[in-house]
Amino acid sequence: MTPHCPPSALWGTTTPLSPPSASPTTATQVRTESGGGGGGPITALLSPHIVVLLAVMLALPPTLRLEGLPRSFAAVQLHFHWGRSGHTEGAEHLLDGHRAPAEMHVVHYDAERYANASEAQHHAAGLAVLGVLLEVGDEPNAAYANILSHLGSIRYAGQTTSIPSFNVQELLPKRLDRYYRYNGSLTTPPCLQSVIWTVFQQPVRISMAQLEQLQGSLYATAADEPSVEHLEDNFRDPQDLNQRPVLASFSSSQGYSTGEVIAIVFGTVLGCFGLFLAVHFVNKRLWQHPEDPGTGRRFQGLLPTRGFR
Repeated sequence: MTPHCPPSALWGTTTPLSPPSASPTTATQVRTESGGGGGGPITALLSPHIVVLLAVMLALPPTLRLEGLPRSFAAVQLHFHWGRSGHTEGAEHLLDGHRAPAEMHVVHYDAERYANASEAQHHAAGLAVLGVLLEVGDEPNAAYANILSHLGSIRYAGQTTSIPSFNVQELLPKRLDRYYRYNGSLTTPPCLQSVIWTVFQQPVRISMAQLEQLQGSLYATAADEPSVEHLEDNFRDPQDLNQRPVLASFSSSQGYSTGEVIAIVFGTVLGCFGLFLAVHFVNKRLWQHPEDPGTGRRFQGLLPTRGFR
């Protein structure tokens, strides 16, 4: 097991999120001003976070900025957390007690107040991190394939590679308006209390083969070391909230979007209209042919007769 932040409540605040305990807030939808890197290559690095804790990190262009926060936050890197081969738990945040197989973090820093992320991490709200939960689906995710296909070039600690620019927006879930937000810390050393966390409620799906690429193709040791150690379980367990509020951008009773509600209402109206036509057609047939084709007797119980009052 690779070392993580100390267990002290003063350090870690990775939160077991639960929608029933979240408070609604009128938060702005999360958007990015620029989804790519201006066409230039992006550097992928297998790098240790103090001692032997490692994660795959991608250096992002500073032109990628995060909206919905009080100041301008510029993207600096993204990285992944996952479990071990054969296991389906590796995320750092829990929703309703469920831990997803993996989690992606997109790290931003307050570009209006600080020169870089190294300076910003020492100040409250100096960093803003987007958390995306990764679940397993039936089909491979093309957006994530652009990253995962290059893991073979950085299998050992300290190795780097260059990958083509890509649209970061494609790595995020469709429902950017549904998320949880709280103030916390970095989940890797130095574990500083400087992060505005935004964790999306909707997961992104990757294939089992793509998850296994993360779980089994990387090593926590350098290429020239005599013994190798798989890079796995590089996630941190949830920590207590310590009376910190977790805000939600939606109400717990807000189960459907406006478009979904319109679709449901429209479908219900069409269904009722179809049922009306079916009943009308059957009733019309009975009026035109009021005899049982098997017995020749009239349907006295179904059709009104003359003299009925």
